Amino acid sequence: MGAGHDAAAAELARRLGARGVDAEVADVLDLLPLRLGAALRGGYGWMMRSAPWAYELIYRAFFVPRGGPGGVSPMTALVAVRLLRLLRRRRPDEVVSAFHLAAQAAGHLRARGLLPVPSTVLLTDFAAHRLWLHPGNDRYLCPDPASARAVRAATGRPAHEHAPLVRPEFLEHPAAAPGDGVTRTVLVSAGAWGVGGVERTARILARSGRYAPVVLCGRNDELRRRLARRLGRSATALGWCADMPGLLAGAYALVDNAAGLTCREAMASGVPVVSFLPIPGHGRDGALAMARAGLSVYARDAGELLAALDRIGTPGGRERHAAAAAELFAAAPAESFFTPVVPSGLPGGSAATGPA
Repeated sequence: MGAGHDAAAAELARRLGARGVDAEVADVLDLLPLRLGAALRGGYGWMMRSAPWAYELIYRAFFVPRGGPGGVSPMTALVAVRLLRLLRRRRPDEVVSAFHLAAQAAGHLRARGLLPVPSTVLLTDFAAHRLWLHPGNDRYLCPDPASARAVRAATGRPAHEHAPLVRPEFLEHPAAAPGDGVTRTVLVSAGAWGVGGVERTARILARSGRYAPVVLCGRNDELRRRLARRLGRSATALGWCADMPGLLAGAYALVDNAAGLTCREAMASGVPVVSFLPIPGHGRDGALAMARAGLSVYARDAGELLAALDRIGTPGGRERHAAAAAELFAAAPAESFFTPVVPSGLPGGSAATGPA
């Protein structure tokens, strides 16, 4: 649905390719017939922009764990049929799922004996809702120790912590702390969809006089134009940004509302993360999970938001955030869990297919 799933799958495929593994990424939504995948994606986008309360109801009814993994839904069964056709054509040595619908479908096939190769789930959320969880999958790769423990308890399957999958540019160009007396640039992330209460966030930051908000509007050009019109010179509204490493290198902090890929990129760059006005469902649960793990601060109102940002500028404040992020990235890289199977007498590695 969002860009984070695609980016994680693409980065893992790139790293595996560098190790001699033939890795292919497939989008399970594109496998669905009658443009059903496009309808699902469009419906999700509409809810997040126009009726977030509806998504919250759906999330609480179907996504939140209730005693363990859920049953097989008609959508999972349909995806599984189409996925099986793809796998029979490609014949991979392992399947990696970076989206919860793919994880359900692959686990379903594996449990029924229709998938003869290992199935790994690459968890892209700090909070694992139950649609990520299917005991038919062989193992889970999780973004932090807490999520790994929760997945093991829910599925009974091996779950390992791995370093977040971000492009190497973020780790190579860490952000520098701004000097005293400088108006501090704070990035405000609205995710790839460009949703949430980011206008309110930008106004709070601008009115403080201490922070210059730069709102990342993702692919939502309507949001970018609206913010430019309403906020004027008090904030900067940007569309889809190709140079996120460069943008983060000059940032004082990131204020995020989705607990997704942008948070991991900020942590890799040494930029402190504050969660504020998170989007419903997985966004709020992910923000709370990051805060419990000590990776970010969860601000519940404007006062807490400004106080959290002010603390970053105190002696040792930025270093505390950087230390927590460094520990996260000290875990084993995701690609290290995959060992290429080299046929006897032949060069190269095995094929791997990763449904995103």
